[in-house]
Amino acid sequence: MSSEEFSRRRETLAAQGMGRIAEPYRDIVPPIHVSTTYERGADGGYPGGRIYSRADNPSFDQVEATIAALEAAAAALVFASGQAAAAAVFQALAPGDAVLAPRGMYWGLRNWMVQFASTWRLTLAFYENASIDDLAGQVRARRPRLIWIETPANPTWDVTDIAATSELARETGAVVCVDSTAATPMLTRPIELGADLVMHSATKYLNGHSDVIAGALATARNDELWQRILVVRSAGGAVLGSFESWLLLRGLRTLHLRVGAASANAQAIAERLQSHRRLSHVLYPGLASHPGHATAARQMQGGFGGMMSVRLRDGEEAAKAFTGRLRVFKRATSLGSVESLAEHRASVEGPGTLCPPDLVRLSIGVEHVDDLIDDLERALE
Repeated sequence: MSSEEFSRRRETLAAQGMGRIAEPYRDIVPPIHVSTTYERGADGGYPGGRIYSRADNPSFDQVEATIAALEAAAAALVFASGQAAAAAVFQALAPGDAVLAPRGMYWGLRNWMVQFASTWRLTLAFYENASIDDLAGQVRARRPRLIWIETPANPTWDVTDIAATSELARETGAVVCVDSTAATPMLTRPIELGADLVMHSATKYLNGHSDVIAGALATARNDELWQRILVVRSAGGAVLGSFESWLLLRGLRTLHLRVGAASANAQAIAERLQSHRRLSHVLYPGLASHPGHATAARQMQGGFGGMMSVRLRDGEEAAKAFTGRLRVFKRATSLGSVESLAEHRASVEGPGTLCPPDLVRLSIGVEHVDDLIDDLERALE
């Protein structure tokens, strides 16, 4: 096996951060570049190849290259947050463009989409999660410029067929962008399934330690749309700090270990709880009973992720009380880190939420699975 073939394995790419060694000292761990500006040459040029760090920070190079390699992408960009990364895609569209998005998705981005669409004169419509028939009808009727997918979709973890959606998009020339935050490139590579763009709230699994706010985009092609996204990031200033870039790369180096452990824990917990008498639903793509299980099995390789939700038979108050009795799980918003988190999601989303009031979202961490199961079962009883 050649070194080139070996380097294509995601685990090695992640663990070694592309295997890069920093000059001139041959650092295994990359340095942090904090300078915001760079000296011009006598001729007015930039002999160091850098101009200003808002547009071009050396601290981005290795983390962006690693994300691009993990996603099998032509290029990647890091942003100040996942919200900033997603917003850049919409800001790169032209006024009047049509957008299709899933009805169930991260509520913060959904609310922003609705507000931004009217301001930017975008035509925004929502399709039923995981329904290719509904999506096909809307694609052919509306001829969108952008189809947004979130899969598995927060907080019910519906699974949308990326390959089928990408095929539909080609009929009308639409761009497909996949929010793959919950899946990560360790489980799903949307570009290999036909998607054009991949978005991550890198705050979550890519960093994985609850200490960085960051976002990322990866692209299948360095095309005109990607160039507009580059301008949006630079001109809008939604850039990641040098130290945050370094922390994100540090987190990426254990991504495969953390995602593998969280997926295994989540699968065991879902199987244990699926027949619990106090639960009406256990929502996890790894269960054969999940409506999207067959699709997930096709496009998620190596596990079904660490995110799941449970619905309490006795309703909203029972769901809230359940989270209050947890001890190992921490009651906090966010997901994808090493510690397990739980929250009554409808309370977090507030008025207008589409989340069932009896639903509790669980982000499964890397603790011992027996401790997690014991905590959940004790809190349910």
